[in-house]
Parts: sequence; structure tokens; C-alpha cells
Amino acid sequence: MHPFFLPVATGQRFCLHHPARGGAARRALLYLPPFGEEMNKSRRMAAVQARVLAAAGCEVLQIDLCGCGDSSGDFGEASWQGWLDDVLAAHAWLCARSDAPLTLWGLRAGCLLAADAAPLLPEPLDFLFWQPVLSGKQYWQQVLRLKLAGELAGSAAAGASDWRRDLAAGRRIEIAGYAIAPDLVEGLAQAELRLAPDGVGRVGWLELSLREGAMLSPAAQQRIEQLRAAGIRVDADVVRGPAFWQTVEVEEAPELIAASLAWLESLESGQEWGQQCGKECGQECGQESGR
Repeated sequence: MHPFFLPVATGQRFCLHHPARGGAARRALLYLPPFGEEMNKSRRMAAVQARVLAAAGCEVLQIDLCGCGDSSGDFGEASWQGWLDDVLAAHAWLCARSDAPLTLWGLRAGCLLAADAAPLLPEPLDFLFWQPVLSGKQYWQQVLRLKLAGELAGSAAAGASDWRRDLAAGRRIEIAGYAIAPDLVEGLAQAELRLAPDGVGRVGWLELSLREGAMLSPAAQQRIEQLRAAGIRVDADVVRGPAFWQTVEVEEAPELIAASLAWLESLESGQEWGQQCGKECGQECGQESGR
């Protein structure tokens, strides 16, 4: 693992580079983290997955976006366009060092960022989505509940009015200890998990649940069918594991790590994902993935 600071126009971004073990990489992955506190709670899982991928011959780059982690800038200075610029800078760094096929690997709102970045990148891409957020607008409404949850019922409406007024006036608002600028709110709220078929290879879509026999949500199934109707191959499944991005304690999801590696290996082997995913997929796995 090689930590370094990547120079960008607005400062520097902290990155972790995991070189492929054993020589030239067979695949390169750029990890795009989730939003706010979900990013911090997910660091352990992202690190474990990156190490597993590197041991399997993949090259992985993790980046702290503007205002996040050890990167320069405050979170309140971040914008959606600025984060897209960070993705482009990380992509350029990775492609300058590897000619391996590229996968954008996103978690939660990081999947929205991956989808928005895709048209800006020159080469065909594969996508690995972990518990993807489908709509930035709906996600932003969920984030706002954190702001309003602590307010008394009698003042909740006034609190909602205040944040709208602050954003309209160009002022930052604070949610769960994070100052958030209007530009970031606007960009996030406009983001949708949609992909154009041109330049898109395959999509691995993995979600987590602790319930036996869990299925994808109706909203996720609908979005997947929309992508497939556009000619994009989507391999989708629900694997057993905790929602580590929101749990109180740091948790891991070993089945998610194994399924992600199996899906990436299926890209190279040409085999169906269900033949390699390391579990008894059969009817259950094929039912979700459309195989």
C-alpha cells in the first residue's frame, strides 16, 4: 500500500494506492466513497476489499475527495463538480500507471458520482456498485432528517424553513457536524443513477441484508431493468451482511468481499457470474441477475 497526496488545481487529495501483487495488474479499480459520515464508517470495509483485490492481481486507488479525510479543503468548501474533478484527476493518475481495464467502484452516493463521471472519461468502463443510491434528491431528503431529528416537533417546520432560506442565500448549513455548501446540495440533488450504454461494459450490483432470502427492493429492480433495457448488462445480487456504512460499531461483510472478487474475475474469464461467485447461486442468484 502506497499513501500519497495527489496535486489538483484546488490543493491536494490524499490517496491510497494498492499495487497488484505479483506484477502487472489484470484490472484497475478506482474507489469512490459514500457521503459524509457513511464514508468514515465504511473505511474498514473499503480497505479490506482493496487489499483482497490487490492480492488477487488488481490495482486499486482510493481517494479522499475535497474536504474529506486527509485531503485539503473543508467539507463546507466541497461541490459536486469539484468532486467530479477529483475523480478525473484520480482517473488520470491511475491510467498513467496502468493500462489494465478500468472499473469504477462506488459505495452508496459514490455510485452516483461514478455514474456522473462516466461520460467525462474517455474509455469504456465497468462498474461495481455497492448498495447504490438511486436518487440524489431522495438521498438528500434522508440526510435532512438527521438535521430535523433533534429538533422539537413544534420547531421542526421552522428548522426546515431556515435551511432552505440559508441555501437560497448561498449560506452553508450544518448537518451532523458537517457544513454543506449550496453547490454540493444542488449537485447531489440532481444526481441520478443512470448510465448511457455507450462506453459502459458490465455492471456488478451488490446489496446487503441480514434477512434470509432477501431480494432487491422494487425501486432497485426497476432501475436495473431500465439499465438492461438500454442494453447494459447488469449482474445483481443480495448477499448476507450488515449495513456497515451506518452501524454503530465497525463491521465487515465477508460475503460482499467474496462476491465482488468473484464478479470481477467473471469479467476476465468470460464465464457467467453464477458459475464463479463462490456460493450456491443457482435459482436464487440467477433470479436477481437475469441470467
